[in-house]
Amino acid sequence: MINFKLTYKLFGERSILIEWPDRIQEDILKDILNFKEIIEIKLYELIVEINYAYNSILISYKNPISNFKQHESELKRIYKTSKNQTVLESRIWKIPVCYDILFGIDSEEIIQAKDIDFEQLIALHTEPLYTVFFTGFLPGFLYLGGLLEELYFPRKDNPRLSVKKGSVAIGQSQTGIYPNESPGGWNVIGNSPIKLFNPNSDAPCKIKGGDKIKFCSISLEEHRHINQMIEMGFYEMESEVFNG
Repeated sequence: MINFKLTYKLFGERSILIEWPDRIQEDILKDILNFKEIIEIKLYELIVEINYAYNSILISYKNPISNFKQHESELKRIYKTSKNQTVLESRIWKIPVCYDILFGIDSEEIIQAKDIDFEQLIALHTEPLYTVFFTGFLPGFLYLGGLLEELYFPRKDNPRLSVKKGSVAIGQSQTGIYPNESPGGWNVIGNSPIKLFNPNSDAPCKIKGGDKIKFCSISLEEHRHINQMIEMGFYEMESEVFNG
């Protein structure tokens, strides 16, 4: 695993921000997740929580940080020795998506701009194995990497006040699923019946950073059927261990 050059900064009275090079790539994600897990093991008595994004980790401590240099040295030591201590398990989640025009309210605009047909849009969107970098914006909103350049499409200048729950959309170089109805400025091309966030569950969001997503095209009738199964509590999202 690559040893990245990290920066450590005091962030308020009780937090330290650790930053990686400013780019989005899987090697950085793996390094962040690996370091995060080791910190949680080594410093569990001292910290409240750890949050992470594309290029950073924010560690929140229980007590005010009186000696930043001491904490920085400890974190550097942990980072240096963490490389061979853990192997993170990830999963591939198969998410059904209906690309019917009933849901894909922005598909026609993308098709015309890209000079492709409807079937090509679906094929291009379902081809990649996407990487979950992190969740944010909304509980259960997955930030995915891996969208093919052929489908890069700018966010809307005027976001919608309401985007339907389960909407699958494209925003510039990213794609994602709206876990709940909300405002949004991405371009909607389909809908998934899957519930990505359940506040009543022990694990409200089963999908985590480092996991993979494979979109699978389904018909309008299949979408309705899966939705009914979910409402009755009979549907389980397909997944398998990923060792890539």
